[in-house]
Amino acid sequence: MKHAVTYELIKKDTKTRARRGRLHTPHGTIETPVFMPVGTAGTVKAMKPESLKEMGAQIILSNTYHLYLRPGHELVREAGGLHKFMNWDRAILTDSGGFQVFSLGDLRKITEEGVKFRSHIDGSSHMLTPEKSMEIQNALGSDIMMAFDECAPYPADRDYVKHSLERTTRWLKRCKDYHQNMENQSLFGIMQGGMYRDLREESAKAIVDLDLPGYAIGGLSVGEPKDLMLEVLDYSADFLPADKARYLMGVGTPDYLFEGVERGVDMFDCVLPTRIARNGTAMTSRGKVVIKNAKYQKDFSPLDPNCDCYTCRNYSRAYLRHLFKANEILSSMLLSEHNLYFLVKMMENIRKAIEEDRFTEYKNEFYEAYGPF
Repeated sequence: MKHAVTYELIKKDTKTRARRGRLHTPHGTIETPVFMPVGTAGTVKAMKPESLKEMGAQIILSNTYHLYLRPGHELVREAGGLHKFMNWDRAILTDSGGFQVFSLGDLRKITEEGVKFRSHIDGSSHMLTPEKSMEIQNALGSDIMMAFDECAPYPADRDYVKHSLERTTRWLKRCKDYHQNMENQSLFGIMQGGMYRDLREESAKAIVDLDLPGYAIGGLSVGEPKDLMLEVLDYSADFLPADKARYLMGVGTPDYLFEGVERGVDMFDCVLPTRIARNGTAMTSRGKVVIKNAKYQKDFSPLDPNCDCYTCRNYSRAYLRHLFKANEILSSMLLSEHNLYFLVKMMENIRKAIEEDRFTEYKNEFYEAYGPF
């Protein structure tokens, strides 16, 4: 089967499992490893598409659940698809909505058919199934669609996780059967299995047998300790094929990005950089800066003297603190732009380090300068 999205391996690091590749999509080629800014409702919060392009963002993520509820996938289809609707001509990945509906707690009920849930917006009742998720994502027109899966919570007992991953596999087969636009959109499967190695392997074998163009590692960064997360990630990545894209869902701190790359992961996403920006926190080459702190009141230096983003070229810490304390919208805009730029450039440096066979050296230099995460 010819896929709309394909992965090309370019270079392997000689000391780790880090790898440099390219992801070819209908809306451009993506250099990997890559961090994907999250535009949940069809926009990356506080960011213009032009600004994302200027900083080098190659692909963004939007969400099936949120766009289904508002403005509705049929409206987006009528507008010409999500690319045209939001004025973004580069690649888009859409999450299936599974994680969001499972996060609703008492507002949802899981059955073999799918998940019945009540909208967090108006309380209306809805049913999201694998087929419905595909219908919505087909209408949105994303380059990469994620399969509808069940994300087991942490902690969860073995029996629950086993039944959950088996249902996720059945749902994936239903997603693949319903997928209606294979020439322009590709479907990625999602590995589950909780914190159990044998269940992770079982899940991986089942989804890899379906011959999809890419696979995600799901069910991590859901509240488990960092050392356990890294232990599970360490073997999970190796269960996935080397000639397909590997995607670690929902991580965005610099250390998790480095650790994921070191274990052979190609793609990452997280709301964290824009969320902490709205709360007044910036990631810099010397660690986190909480701009509301009083020590920045008369600090007229750039947010990060080693950064050449728009924010750092034009504004001081004192001004950024003033904006945040005054609750000005520009505070979120400038800090969001900086944080996303910081991660996009960090990933560029990671790619270059892999090409030059010095990934470990770059990682160690970065960690030493950044300090505690």
